[in-house]
Amino acid sequence: MATVQRVSIGFQGGQVLPLRLEEATLESLQDALGAGGWHDLRHDEGQARINLDQVVYVQTDSAEPRVGFGQ
Repeated sequence: MATVQRVSIGFQGGQVLPLRLEEATLESLQDALGAGGWHDLRHDEGQARINLDQVVYVQTDSAEPRVGFGQ
């Protein structure tokens, strides 16, 4: 079973696209960021096509489990 990570992709203008991506898909996105243009992402709910020229950040959440407040 592939490892899935929560990822937030931020775009110019302030929009954020939260997705759950498999590790291989996240690596493919990170490799493609410098090239620009359009990129297809398969995620747990389907597929998204994003314009890499508009991406300003990609944030990944830690895989560590958290319980309670202030963690």
